[in-house]
Amino acid sequence: MHCPFCNTEDTKVIDSRLSLEGVGVRRRRECQNCHERFTTFERAELRFPSIKKTNGKREDFSEDKLRQGMQRALQKRPVDADEIERAVSRILHKLITAGEREIESSQLGEWVIEELAQLDDVAYVRFASVYRRFQDLDAFRKELDLLKGRDSRKRARLSVLNSSKKP
Repeated sequence: MHCPFCNTEDTKVIDSRLSLEGVGVRRRRECQNCHERFTTFERAELRFPSIKKTNGKREDFSEDKLRQGMQRALQKRPVDADEIERAVSRILHKLITAGEREIESSQLGEWVIEELAQLDDVAYVRFASVYRRFQDLDAFRKELDLLKGRDSRKRARLSVLNSSKKP
């Protein structure tokens, strides 16, 4: 590893820790020449499937594009950056474990919608309205009704769990 300060190859690892939910390693290094310290990150290089768009074109998967799309939907919402990273990691895991060389963009979009639904209702609706291309208020209203139904089922489950904890 070259030192980013003096470009010497002679660096020493001072500390190593797991990062990115255990899929990467964070290393603190020290240059043996200029004694500056810096951090590096390692993670396995995995081959992601290509994405088949609805128009038939294929493009390489872009983790940055995925993250930016989710962050755009979550803009100005009270969601912790670590939660977003965990959601991105879960989607990446699904992509890798799918075992396919190519994935439909619609499948990737559904995975994003599932994760956003768990993170924030407003972000979910924002993304769904663009992704599913709602043509009118009725389509939008149907999606909101689905969201309300999901929330009421979640509240009912929590109510059952809370009542079973009482003596």
